[in-house]
Parts: sequence; C-alpha cells; structure tokens
Amino acid sequence: MLKLMDSRLFRTVAGKFPSGVTVITTTSADGAVHGMTANGFISVSLEPPLVLVSVGEHTRTHQRLTENDRYAVNVLGHEQKPVALHFAGRPGEVAPEYEWIEGHPFIKGAISKMLCRIVDRHKAGDHTLFIGEVDFVEHSPGELPLVFSNGQLFSPLERDEQGRPLP
Repeated sequence: MLKLMDSRLFRTVAGKFPSGVTVITTTSADGAVHGMTANGFISVSLEPPLVLVSVGEHTRTHQRLTENDRYAVNVLGHEQKPVALHFAGRPGEVAPEYEWIEGHPFIKGAISKMLCRIVDRHKAGDHTLFIGEVDFVEHSPGELPLVFSNGQLFSPLERDEQGRPLP
C-alpha cells in the first residue's frame, strides 16, 4: 500500500541516498563570506564544465547568489565534519579558515575546489537551481570525502562496534 506523501517522509526517504558534502561559499557586496552546507550538488556537463547546486529560497546564501554572479564549491574531506556543521547552522568552537583564490573564498583543507560563474537559474519548488560554469578547479588526490546519509555526517573510515561501515 502506498503511503501518503509528507515532507518529513520525503526527506527521510531521500536521505537514504548517500552523498558527498560540499560547502558553497560566496561573498556579499561588502566582502563578507557567506556559505552553506549542501548535498544538493551535481555535475551537469563536461563540455562546457557545468555544475548545479540546489539552494533553498529562504536562506541567506540564496539571497547572496541572486546578488552575485559567482560561487565556490568546496568538497569537504572526511575530517571536516566541524566545517560542515558550522555552515549547516551549528557553529562550533572553531571558525572555518578561508583561502582566497581569484578573489573568492574557499574552505582551507577542502579536498576539491571549484570556482563557478552562474550561467543559469531555475526555480524548482522552494529551491533555486544555480547552474555554474566551472572556471577553476583544484583537488587533493587520494583524499577521502565526508559523506552524508541517513541524516548523519561520517567518514568512510568510520566503523560501528561490529566493524561495519557507518551509517
């Protein structure tokens, strides 16, 4: 029997699909850094190199992306859970550190970095899909990503008491 759809059930079901964790960073007109943790990120095209990030319309980052023509994608490494939590609205005791490349803020220690120029925007429900053409990339070969699944952030190296991968 089919269950009636509600947003909590949909979020739970969608959360079963594991994804990497990114932080999308941009700046405001006064140069302040703004960012958000995002697992709604995908590669769209190789020629030209395009990526997409899905951003809730109620977020500050959405407002900044509508005012700005660029954003940076920071793929977090398996040891960067505090950074992911900070940009998810749960700041810890240590603020993230930035490095500036081409005048844009990137998260120090991110295992992959992309600078994107917004080439298209599409409204999709309560989100906007920001499609960016990638102008710059950098990565750290061999590094493991931070993973999100079942509402948890974890390292692919983490194991439960029986030695099984989490979650």
